[in-house]
Amino acid sequence: MTARTREPTFIELYTPKLVTILRERYRLADLKADMVAGLTVAIVALPLSMAIAIASGVTPDRGLYTAIIGGFIVSALGGSRFQIGGPAGAFIVLVAATAQQHGVDGLILATFLSGLILLAVGFLRLGTFIKYIPYPVTVGFTSGIAVIIFASQLKELLGLTLPGAEPGPLIAKLHVLGGAMPTLNIAAACVAAVAIAVIVTIRRFRPHWPAFLIAVAGASILAWLLALPVETIGTRFGGIPETLPAPHLPTLSMQKLTEVLPAALSFALLGGIESLLSAVVADSMTGRRHRSNAELVAQGAANIGSALFGGICVTGTIARTATNVRAGARGPVAGMLHSLFLLLFMLVAAPLASYIPLSALAGVLAVVAWNMAEKYEFATLLRASRGDAIVLLATFLLVVFRDLTEGILVGFGIGTLLFMHRMARAVEVEAPRPVIEQDVPDTTNGNGRKPYDAALASDPDVIVYRISGAFFFGAAATVAAALDRIGEHPRAYVIDFSAVPVIDSTAAATIEGFVRKVGRHGARVYIAGALPAVRRTLLMHGVRPPRVRFRTRLADALAIAHADGENASDEEPAA
Repeated sequence: MTARTREPTFIELYTPKLVTILRERYRLADLKADMVAGLTVAIVALPLSMAIAIASGVTPDRGLYTAIIGGFIVSALGGSRFQIGGPAGAFIVLVAATAQQHGVDGLILATFLSGLILLAVGFLRLGTFIKYIPYPVTVGFTSGIAVIIFASQLKELLGLTLPGAEPGPLIAKLHVLGGAMPTLNIAAACVAAVAIAVIVTIRRFRPHWPAFLIAVAGASILAWLLALPVETIGTRFGGIPETLPAPHLPTLSMQKLTEVLPAALSFALLGGIESLLSAVVADSMTGRRHRSNAELVAQGAANIGSALFGGICVTGTIARTATNVRAGARGPVAGMLHSLFLLLFMLVAAPLASYIPLSALAGVLAVVAWNMAEKYEFATLLRASRGDAIVLLATFLLVVFRDLTEGILVGFGIGTLLFMHRMARAVEVEAPRPVIEQDVPDTTNGNGRKPYDAALASDPDVIVYRISGAFFFGAAATVAAALDRIGEHPRAYVIDFSAVPVIDSTAAATIEGFVRKVGRHGARVYIAGALPAVRRTLLMHGVRPPRVRFRTRLADALAIAHADGENASDEEPAA
């Protein structure tokens, strides 16, 4: 008898990993390891958070608020031991478009709403469904975002001066940037090139050094010593504050809520996908297992907290999470310390941020975009199959030239249709047929199963059919057509369901229609080997006694079909 798996309780599903770590006797050695990891990640996150905020169309301090407040909450409440939360490059396009269309107040409100949505998704236990996003979709939208991020940094990389606002669409952006090439700032381009070269060199020869921070600091010192005519955080934004702002609710109105709701839904969708992908990466690196719904609840709380302090969207960040793992983190305390170290940096070194060249931060994001573009995976999927290539290219092209959310939804839709088509083609209806050697596998259907023994077809009054595969609406028409091709009218039909793992309402209705049809000719139907869940679905849709009889084994169904036939013959009056 198979033991039933116990469903986890609410407490087990939503207990933060921080509590789990503390229950495991968190020691001083663990704290020391987490301090080193937290400091390492904070050094990486400091320039990156400001760069992502600037690229998103907001001031650099909002990126720091996001990493400090949002990152702390993600680690304190999350379902992953190693997740690092903060602003992510994947959000640059959506955040910039929202800020441009609805203003910073609208952006903060959308972030707040996305937090509420993620809370609802987590508490409704919908986190497990996000894992059904097809792999070609994730590669397509990640590569598309990389292209858009790089294009968005061309202005700062080259120090171009535009006559008006920079367009959002890629083609229009490239056209405007091309027209502004005469305003090229050689100094800014050289600073960006130096920053990129430093990052690449350090990662090549000293991969454990904080390449981003060293590159930005070196470029800042170079620009200051040589008095280069480049734009800095100080010249454009006036520096960054030395303290956190007081928390406050975003401006609420029904009209504004309606206007920013689509953006909030996009933030929640992308945030859920990105954070759970990051948690999966951490699991693969450590052998641990995250709690997906607890992670979504933490992401929701983090976005609400970030919005209250004027921050932008928070999500789990794959690069910083991987850095945290490689730095030897033992648990969520490392992520919480990373946020506290960032707060300390802001309190102590905020005046120094004014000297950071924007072209150096653009160089940082150019490297981030290059690393985000999953080049090997992209090429592999193009060669893998025509279906995967179609999903990949549809997602990638829509993300680049249309809209991120549209690309994800269309890619998911195409991927789902292709999957259902493959599953429908895998469903077969087989009848017994003579074979020469019973031990030779059946190669005609490609599944390696042996064909039915010809002895099953010895009685012309009892027809046996085997349905194999996931029997759902995509395959219902195929099965119905196969059953309708039966020309003779036997006394009984035996349908073997032992190879059907799942059935839906459309498929059950198809069987019910077949039972009703053959019943008009006085035939009975026997179903063998149906799993409990399959049998339950059939019963709910009218496939039940006395028109149908269920048996666990095919042999039992055949025996009772023959026995019923003999009894019927005995009861017939003599001629």
